[in-house]
Amino acid sequence: MKKINVIITGATGMIGESVLDQCLRHPNINKVLVISRRTIGIQHPKLIEKVLEEITEISAIKDLLINYNACFFCVGVSSLGMDEVTFTKLTYTLTMDFATCLSEINPNMTFCYISGAGTDSTEKGRTMWARVKGKTENDLQKLPFNQVYNFRPGALIPYLRVKPTQTYQSVKYLKWLLVLLRPIFPNSIIKLSDFAYAMINSVLIGSPVNTLESKDIKKLSEVKLS
Repeated sequence: MKKINVIITGATGMIGESVLDQCLRHPNINKVLVISRRTIGIQHPKLIEKVLEEITEISAIKDLLINYNACFFCVGVSSLGMDEVTFTKLTYTLTMDFATCLSEINPNMTFCYISGAGTDSTEKGRTMWARVKGKTENDLQKLPFNQVYNFRPGALIPYLRVKPTQTYQSVKYLKWLLVLLRPIFPNSIIKLSDFAYAMINSVLIGSPVNTLESKDIKKLSEVKLS
């Protein structure tokens, strides 16, 4: 099996932190570049960290980005209490600015974007966040990457490997409920570690679909590489 180098953004959030943990432990990943606005406070032989005031300004480190096979874009904000203009700026505009620049620097990459269950591909539904995420997914597919995968997880069972985050602390009390409900909804509730593993597998072995719902993520996570 081939060895790959990956880029992670949003590694200070709960999902990004878990993706980082799985990447650092995965035998088929040689190197992990974390791009963030602040240091993540972790040291590891595989890890390279670049702190940028604005993560969209990656042209300043373009020479470093050429030798990477994939980007796991884990940046995201909640739409709770946010108007559409602000949410669009922090979700669609930020993602597209980053991805467009990255595709110009290294079009041979696989780009993995996390949206969520219920994302609206038509961009015309009543739910604001779903429309914005749908437009983001659709426009990412138009960029000249080797592959773009949109991940739409439902409920994720959290786990703690690297260090606590504010998001983890807020949802950890729901973990027991998700564990109890998982046998009833096996295709809707997946472990966060399995979600991260599925993202890695999308680069190593690919996926038959570009938009992965929870059932697709679960299936991809179950492929164990030799």
